[in-house]
Amino acid sequence: GQSIVPKSAKAWAWIAAFSLVDATMFQGFLAEGLRRTSAGLGSVIIDSQPLTVALLASVFFGEQLGAQGVVGLLLGLVGIGLVEIPIDSFTTLLSGTEVSTSAPLWERGEWWMLLAAQSMAAGTVMVRLFAKEVDPVVATGWHLLLGGLPLLAISFLTDGTNGEQYALLTAADWLRLSYVSVFGGAVGYGLFFFQAQRGSLTQLSSLTFLTPMFAVLGGYLVLSESLTAVQGLGAAVTVAAIYLINSPKETSS
Repeated sequence: GQSIVPKSAKAWAWIAAFSLVDATMFQGFLAEGLRRTSAGLGSVIIDSQPLTVALLASVFFGEQLGAQGVVGLLLGLVGIGLVEIPIDSFTTLLSGTEVSTSAPLWERGEWWMLLAAQSMAAGTVMVRLFAKEVDPVVATGWHLLLGGLPLLAISFLTDGTNGEQYALLTAADWLRLSYVSVFGGAVGYGLFFFQAQRGSLTQLSSLTFLTPMFAVLGGYLVLSESLTAVQGLGAAVTVAAIYLINSPKETSS
């Protein structure tokens, strides 16, 4: 197996770029977006990244997506919209009520979430580009560590407490953070990027359409949150979309 410490300067250059794009930029943009937009709309924007992956995979690796796959990608967006956007937001949209866009671009959460989605898509494609230089799982570990350092520094400089907020975290808080870091970060990222070095990137990224489905289902089963008929319809549409994209004859490289 490969060493967990890459030996070549080229490998470290790829890790540095990967850390910047897929960790620092993605997580930073995501955090800003979540602060400034609704969870439902923000999730739809961030989960739109398979569209960008499909475009980049076509440019860099010659992956071809037919009409069925294009329909699948668009249906995936519709599905996650039905799952995550509150029904009253659809009602407001259909009624023709104007949405204020007077805020500067950098103060609008939708902009930050869009930047996060593009960063995530670029990171997915980068894995295929550097796979011959460094093992994707090794790169994943280093990029989570190195990419988090600038965010940690920014939090110390901007939280107004000189880092005192960390002293207020309880043992339970640290346990929750550890769980998210290990399973939501290292394990999830490691498995995803391990698969990204082989097969179709478009098909792989389409599986991220399932993220909001599992979130809603988990909320229903664990937190006793409500599950509406519209969300059920959205889940069905999302599953159908993933089937269309992952049809064996649909995507080739």
